[in-house]
Amino acid sequence: MTFAEFIDEANGYIWSLPLIGLCLLAGVYFSLRTAFLQVRGIPDMLAQLKNGEKSADGTSSFQSLMMSLAGRVGMGNIGGVATAIAFGGPGAVFWMWMVAFLGAATSFIECTLGQIYKEKDKDTGEYRGGPAYYFDKAYKHTAFGPVLKVYAVIFAIVTVFATSFFLPGVQANGMASSINEAWGAPAWAVAIGIVIILAFIVVGGVKRIATFAVYVVPVMAVLYIILALIVFFLNFSQIPAVFGAIFSSAFGTHAIFGSILGLAVQWGVKRGVYSNEAGQGTGPHAAAAAEVSHPAKQGYAQAFAVYIDTLFVCTATAFIILSTGMYRVYQGEAVTTPVLFEGNLPADSKVGPAFVQNGFDTVFTGFGPSFVAVALAFFAFTTIVAYYYMAEVNVAYLFRGAKNSTVRRVVIRLLQGLILVSVAYGAVTTTGAAWGLGDIGVGSMAWMNIIGILFLQGPALKALKDYHAQKKQGLDPQFDPRPLGIRNADFWELRSDGLVREGMTGEELERHAAGTPGATSVRDGGVDEAGSHRA
Repeated sequence: MTFAEFIDEANGYIWSLPLIGLCLLAGVYFSLRTAFLQVRGIPDMLAQLKNGEKSADGTSSFQSLMMSLAGRVGMGNIGGVATAIAFGGPGAVFWMWMVAFLGAATSFIECTLGQIYKEKDKDTGEYRGGPAYYFDKAYKHTAFGPVLKVYAVIFAIVTVFATSFFLPGVQANGMASSINEAWGAPAWAVAIGIVIILAFIVVGGVKRIATFAVYVVPVMAVLYIILALIVFFLNFSQIPAVFGAIFSSAFGTHAIFGSILGLAVQWGVKRGVYSNEAGQGTGPHAAAAAEVSHPAKQGYAQAFAVYIDTLFVCTATAFIILSTGMYRVYQGEAVTTPVLFEGNLPADSKVGPAFVQNGFDTVFTGFGPSFVAVALAFFAFTTIVAYYYMAEVNVAYLFRGAKNSTVRRVVIRLLQGLILVSVAYGAVTTTGAAWGLGDIGVGSMAWMNIIGILFLQGPALKALKDYHAQKKQGLDPQFDPRPLGIRNADFWELRSDGLVREGMTGEELERHAAGTPGATSVRDGGVDEAGSHRA
């Protein structure tokens, strides 16, 4: 068995029908449990983005959203939509919408959990959090604690490999492919450029990553959507045909695409999750980095990120491709299968960014390939940066028990070297291999995270109820986990007791809490010297 065949077979097992069903059913379940907060909570989402806090230790909600979007808006929004249409037909776009709508509720749950169980980094004082942290801490006081600790370690290891090896290659490959399509630049030259710029960014830490994302992501996303709207209005007469093709093929009634209904669902969900990352477990890392007074605030902000990614950016891409006819659809899951539909695409165009580049070129003659190459370069690069941040957070989790801070720093430097190597390799490898590895990374994380949050959902739902109870009283919600029966939320207990100072490292916070009369011991439980209950 060749390496490519092994990747295809592993991908087939991971992205089988059970994972497709798990993503959709989890979204339905969380939508019901939260009374469809993805609809009724839109005012809260927008308010948090406008009024969010920030500090020297954490990013603002807007910065955190941009960090999250840096990871979400990338190759999946351009090349991912193209591959979904190529192998699932126009109906795949509907299922991308569906997984985004339902996934917004899933994203709220996972990102709120990320906030509840966040920590301060021992060395830098920056906030750290994510699935490994909430798997470890949420129920560690119960009989499930040891099992969940092992689960957390496994997830952290999987995430480090996924975000530093499996996933960055897709982004680098997309950049190389689109740049080659536009200007003929060789892949090795693109690889060198990515490595040089990426090295400068990742060495600066989370604050530099947040700053970079805030400036780059909104500008490129807005510009991309504006140009897509121009295509939209110039091809206004195609709107009924485009939406007709999407809905009819999504339910198997289209004369041409009805035969691949199963592939429409599979590719729509697969590429939807890859793009908006709802349930994948990546969003909670950026969510935990935010400075907020209540975890539910950031849960709402991150739920909105799913809408921006899929309902705005992915839809813009889909309309460009479908309204211009610059696509082809295959009868199977590879370009080696027979072609079911041949559109207006030039015969030598490959599946991926070339669909969008040719679509733009029908309106902006001679400009389309170059614009998409630039947009994708920024989208993909910010995604690679976000992946590095997630890998770093999970390395910090795995080595947070190391007494010598030098050990942690050395491991972080090794991680930085690893992602630079993987990006260079991804840029020069084949597109199929890059996507195969990326799908394995996404699927592995999604399996573990969705199963985990179905088990751990309680604290997030309690936080949501508490948030709205305080809002009804006219208060700016503040979070104290103890009255809610949420245990092991160490940071929030100390914050409620006034023991958290801006700029403190995690190590200083622990020493300060342990040495302050009347301070809550976040590990031992019981009652402190002041007589207040300790969770």
